[in-house]
Amino acid sequence: MTFGFAPSSAASLSPSTSVTSATRLLEPAEWAAAGIPLLRNPREVVSGLHSRHRPRPATAVVAVLDPDERVRASASFTRRQASSDGWMFRNALLAQLRRVIPHDLRLRTPVRTAVLLYCRDGDARWTEEDGAWMWGLRDACTLHGLRCGAYITLTRDGWQVLGEGRGGRRPHADSTPEPFALSEAPPPLPRTGGAASEVLRRAAAR
Repeated sequence: MTFGFAPSSAASLSPSTSVTSATRLLEPAEWAAAGIPLLRNPREVVSGLHSRHRPRPATAVVAVLDPDERVRASASFTRRQASSDGWMFRNALLAQLRRVIPHDLRLRTPVRTAVLLYCRDGDARWTEEDGAWMWGLRDACTLHGLRCGAYITLTRDGWQVLGEGRGGRRPHADSTPEPFALSEAPPPLPRTGGAASEVLRRAAAR
């Protein structure tokens, strides 16, 4: 599996491309410096979203995670824009977020995190299209009162959390989704002491 970043062609955009449009993407260094929270178990998140939405190339899956990294809401859609523009991607992501979960703008500090899984052709290296999705995700999170979380690509080589260097070979763009029950670990039993703990232990053993 190949990791790394493809050379950016932002500097070689045609003269007809506006400067504003050219800045609506995030370079890998900018993304790494943004303090994006790390996923504790990225493969579990990726497998869960892959099982739910079965994405094919050009499909984006946006999901909102609670502080325990459980998926509270998710939506998938197919990219229809001809160009890679962060502003258009932001609007598409924001529309999906507004459809599936209320905003958290009333909170001083966001408690939920949005992550984006994008299934595409090509290898795992960063592209300008990835940079535009990163820009769009960050802006959509700000407008919906969420923390901006990981951006994950899914290709035929496997999956990768861009900016972190973590990834795996399965699932990939052509793989069969795992059974949904196997893609997520069961919630842990509540931690209590004394007799209540013994009752829970016996119930779990049945």
